[in-house]
Amino acid sequence: MTVAEITELTPTSTAPLAPPEAEAKVPEPIRHLAIICSKGSLDMAYPGLILANAARMSGIDATLFFTFWGLDVLNAKKVDHLHVATVGNPSLPIPTLVGGLPGMETLATSMMKKQMEEIDIPSVREMIEILHASGAKLYACRMAMDMFKLTKEDLLPEVEEVISAMDFFDKAAGAQILFI
Repeated sequence: MTVAEITELTPTSTAPLAPPEAEAKVPEPIRHLAIICSKGSLDMAYPGLILANAARMSGIDATLFFTFWGLDVLNAKKVDHLHVATVGNPSLPIPTLVGGLPGMETLATSMMKKQMEEIDIPSVREMIEILHASGAKLYACRMAMDMFKLTKEDLLPEVEEVISAMDFFDKAAGAQILFI
């Protein structure tokens, strides 16, 4: 068969054939998720906890590093009293001025807790217990602990240890890192 005959038999296309090495590669599965939790309001405590729980349920290692206001989530005296921030919350469907009125924060918090109970979402404390039981590792930031004058005794017993940011990077080596 001649080149002319082969050309006549093949469909005409302006796109060149991709070389085999250019084919889409299947991404490696996530094996480790490391989450930096920096916020301590009720509505911001849940994203990291829920993602870590989903990771553990999928067989993915989960490491959580709580820093700055995120330490409130691990603080034994504060964990059951987290609230929804109503001032400066762009996702809350009320004007900032209204959010600052007395009682609005309490109202928004109780409404969120009620909705969560209705759909069986565990409390923050229960989520921490679930994560710990599933093998997730929870760490508190040494610098933030020092800044807020907290000790390990101030934290929930599920906290593995108080570590530095550099220690966190060692523990998160090879992980997908999320900042919340």
